[in-house]
Amino acid sequence: MSNEELKLYNRAIFLGYFTFFYNIVEGIISVFFGIKDETLTLFGFGIDSFIEAISGVGILQMILRIKKNPETQKTKFEITALKITGICFYLLSIGLGIGIVLNLIYDNKPNSTFIGTIISIISIFIMLWLYFEKKNIGKILNSSPMISDANCTKVCIYMSIVLLISSVIYEITKFQFTDIFGTVGIIYFSIKEGNEAFEKAKGKNNCCC
Repeated sequence: MSNEELKLYNRAIFLGYFTFFYNIVEGIISVFFGIKDETLTLFGFGIDSFIEAISGVGILQMILRIKKNPETQKTKFEITALKITGICFYLLSIGLGIGIVLNLIYDNKPNSTFIGTIISIISIFIMLWLYFEKKNIGKILNSSPMISDANCTKVCIYMSIVLLISSVIYEITKFQFTDIFGTVGIIYFSIKEGNEAFEKAKGKNNCCC
């Protein structure tokens, strides 16, 4: 392995660690303010960030494995991490669905979605940066798994956009169902990511957000 390739792999590993810790911090802040401001979309976004952190552990293992030998198959650890990620996404979808029903029954609505707006804007910029960085490294190293991982970062961007739109619209209009519509968007992408995680665990897909 050349020095240039080694630098690229080390860069990919750094991005993996950054993604993990960023999702932990984002999750803590989002869940805290999601509960404080009674914003179901922001709360769901925060739980999603924790699940992404679990997925990130599997991705780090993948990068380290590819660095040692690009031709090797997925390890049991990677497959287990993917399955756990998939299950967590499904559970998140169910939990948010129940939350929507309870909000409708008790006529709950957010106190404010200002924090959700700020978090979503930051997340969009961070995820765009990660997307281009990971994709560039994957192309240079000619690594399909890395490129696929980069492409699936788009799902994280889409979820951030859903949070941004619902937060801004509610902050302006105070329309109660905006938060519910945003939550439905989070549920959709959570199910999508859950399916992709299980497909990758079965070897049918290289994608993992």
